Amino acid sequence: MKEVTIIPKRLGGFLKIPPSKSMAHRAIICAGLSKGNSIIENIEYSNDIIATINAMRALGVNIIEDKDRLIINGENIFSNDSRVIDCNESGSTLRFLMPIALIKKGESRFLGEGNLGKRPLKTYYDIFKKQGIAYTYDEGILNTFVKGNLKADEFRVEGNISSQFISGLLFALPLLDGDSKIVITTNLESKGYIDLTLFMLDKFGIKIENLNYKEFRIKGNQSYKPFNYRVEGDYSQGAFFFAAGALGNNIACYDLEEKSKQGDKEVLDILENMGNTLIKEFKEDKKIGLSIVSKDLKASVIDASQCPDIIPIIAVVASVAKGETRIINGERLRIKECDRLSAIATELKTLGADIKETDDGLIINGVKNLKGGKVSSHNDHRIAMSLAIASTVCIGNVVIDNGECVKKSYPNFWSDFESLGGKIE
Repeated sequence: MKEVTIIPKRLGGFLKIPPSKSMAHRAIICAGLSKGNSIIENIEYSNDIIATINAMRALGVNIIEDKDRLIINGENIFSNDSRVIDCNESGSTLRFLMPIALIKKGESRFLGEGNLGKRPLKTYYDIFKKQGIAYTYDEGILNTFVKGNLKADEFRVEGNISSQFISGLLFALPLLDGDSKIVITTNLESKGYIDLTLFMLDKFGIKIENLNYKEFRIKGNQSYKPFNYRVEGDYSQGAFFFAAGALGNNIACYDLEEKSKQGDKEVLDILENMGNTLIKEFKEDKKIGLSIVSKDLKASVIDASQCPDIIPIIAVVASVAKGETRIINGERLRIKECDRLSAIATELKTLGADIKETDDGLIINGVKNLKGGKVSSHNDHRIAMSLAIASTVCIGNVVIDNGECVKKSYPNFWSDFESLGGKIE
């Protein structure tokens, strides 16, 4: 599906939200670091999850794919001294696995596609220099070699670059011989993602002392214990359909955990603050369905620092909300699969929105509706899906290039969109 043409229609229905990509990455890694069988259920084989599965296999982990579940055994992890780890376009796979690859001796080569080689790794390179770990890399592409052993230490990490560096260390440090600590040197953004890592580590028997997100103390010589886990629904994917509800569509989303620790659950609060109502519905199978019901959409000030992934779809809602919406503290959106601030501003403007960029965010003055047009996904799954939802408030057709990019996180997006009444040519 190279190009998608959407004929504007209202959407409606009950939708099972796909499993959380963030939780699945973490569960697969923790299971792979455990000696014994773990069963991870409710897996969707997006490109990013396939990258993490194959990365753990490259480290020697045995993984059996059984429909929508994985049987994982880490008995033979680190059994090979030379590994090629292809991260495809998955930043989580890269940053989570790089410290893990240094737990035992051996050389690891990390490869990747798209913009992954442009996403910063300086946090790790600084650690490697300090610890005498050998590494080489190519500018602009991901082709990085690392060789050596990570040692227990005090790790000073900036909190406003990416929480993935902190999570990567949290996975690896409990397996080292000595005790370690991670000191956060700046304000910590995306705390919700750290919570997900700590939650999953605890499920697999690893204990971390969290000192108010300013310091993490990690005992060495811990062991991961096998654990069976069902991956909960993904609020970052549900965000597209909650936003659709805010735009006047009638969608109930289920298979979401009400008490989830996912940071992107904040989408519910953001949308309610913009004048929407959250309601709960029930289906015959007793699953809770959450819906956002549209009222008079109003502008808001939205802090992107803790939930950057949902900002493109929030910008879509703001584009037709009354007044001026300001999105702030979103600098990290510029170093995702694309520059998401620039991409969503450019494409919503093409569709008729009144939107402009700032250094760290967006200023959006709501209009009555959008007009439609030909737009680019920028080869970014979240931009493509956001523009698809925007079509429901467009007067004319919306044509999106490279619709296949949704496979990175949500391979069934287009079929789910059509199941809700969306019309695609």
